[in-house]
Amino acid sequence: MKIKYYLGPMSKNVVDAVLEYNNSNGITFGFIPSRRQVEFDGGYVNNWTNESFSKYVKNKSPNTIIQRDHGGPGQGYEDDDGRISFKNDAKFFNLIHVDPWKKYSDLKLGIIETVEIIKFCLKINPNIEFEVGTEEAIRKFTIEELKILIGTLEKKLTQAEFNKIKYAVVQSGVGLDLGKMKNTGNYDPVRLGNMVKVVHSYGILTKEHNGDYLLANEIQKRFILGLDAINIAPELGQIETCAIIELLRDDVDIINELFEICFDSRRWEKWVPKNYQPASNKLELIKICGHYSFSDPRFTSLIEKYSNRARISMSDISNNIQMKINAYLKTLKDN
Repeated sequence: MKIKYYLGPMSKNVVDAVLEYNNSNGITFGFIPSRRQVEFDGGYVNNWTNESFSKYVKNKSPNTIIQRDHGGPGQGYEDDDGRISFKNDAKFFNLIHVDPWKKYSDLKLGIIETVEIIKFCLKINPNIEFEVGTEEAIRKFTIEELKILIGTLEKKLTQAEFNKIKYAVVQSGVGLDLGKMKNTGNYDPVRLGNMVKVVHSYGILTKEHNGDYLLANEIQKRFILGLDAINIAPELGQIETCAIIELLRDDVDIINELFEICFDSRRWEKWVPKNYQPASNKLELIKICGHYSFSDPRFTSLIEKYSNRARISMSDISNNIQMKINAYLKTLKDN
């Protein structure tokens, strides 16, 4: 099964919309939960564990693919070795992105850890598949380093183990700015195309991260260069956040409460400059990190308070959000 788009399960509404779309249109999208979103001891998305998230997805859409995104040491809330997380990933997911590069920036050390993780996970589930490498925001790879990474993995793994590598991450020079809701950096099609050639020479598929906020023709140009798949995550959470803001915008008190919830989460800090003034940018701050708070009981109470004031049901709100997500999914599918 070849999937072009892997989406972050930013909320239960996003997950439900994607599953409904997959069931109606064939398996079009896969999920890429990060460790903070879905983890063995629960995550910020609906407090789902690996097992409960997998069961929820597979019960509704058995063939939908779930891939751990950025699995590795220090990729969760604590500076761990990632092994407990990987153990659960291997049990309940279809694919694992092996990403030790946050902790091991040295190429040699990162490769050694990648080999160890692949072997560890295959002992738990011999059918699990992998993605290797990482996005530019974590560690920039040169074309030569990408050759060394994949070539060394081919030497250090058995042929059967190496064949379990389904994707390698390729980079084109871009990143994300959640505050401005745009794709940033300097897109380099030559670099991307050369990386695609390297990866394909080993019989492995290519995947780029940070596909958020791109226009349809910008994504299409990547596929023309040979890119096989692309990850999109925060943009989906912001689609839902913006839909909520549209509903609440005229109620100043509720907007202020939503701002306080988002401010208290501190999740906005990684996306803004040090001199950022939250109180002067309330709506922007909400857009940046609203999706982190969807499962916060205070947030749920806030939506209930709004629905009571506006005399609409919670399901009406959810349907409005899913309608906007579905429109976005259709745009991707048609590309």
